[in-house]
Amino acid sequence: MVAVFDQVVCVKINGRADFTSSLDLKKLIQELWQRGYSRFVFELCDCVMMDSSFLGMLANIGLRFLDGKLADTSPLELFNPNPRIAEVLDNLGVAHLFKITACAQPLTDHFEPLSKAPGTTRADVTRACLEAHQTLMGIKEDNVHKFKDVAQFLADDLKRLENGEKK
Repeated sequence: MVAVFDQVVCVKINGRADFTSSLDLKKLIQELWQRGYSRFVFELCDCVMMDSSFLGMLANIGLRFLDGKLADTSPLELFNPNPRIAEVLDNLGVAHLFKITACAQPLTDHFEPLSKAPGTTRADVTRACLEAHQTLMGIKEDNVHKFKDVAQFLADDLKRLENGEKK
């Protein structure tokens, strides 16, 4: 769910944050950033988990947006991550890319569903998942061990898809 105000974009994640929504969200954030929106707040109070593809996509955007700044000034802010998500952020070495805040009040009640980007192919999704895992592996050396097999599978699958082969 998304709500856009002045220079702030609020994204509310309900349930699972996974690869199925990461590409659409990435495109939205990049488009709004290019249009001058400078702050992105993710409300996570109803987010029960984040998969590595979603987290890697956020980390990739966080790296680009931070550009040498401190996380306290990061344009990506995570509100109310549950303890499990906070632990994953720490374990994968990406927590420093975000300003993480506990907030008792809801951000807004004016959210609208995130629309699907037209023309998204399976190759696009696979490419985004591969990039997300490569980002995580580049951030922390321990992540290479965790994600090298997934990244290899995604790279092989992407190659097949780009060559028009069926699985």
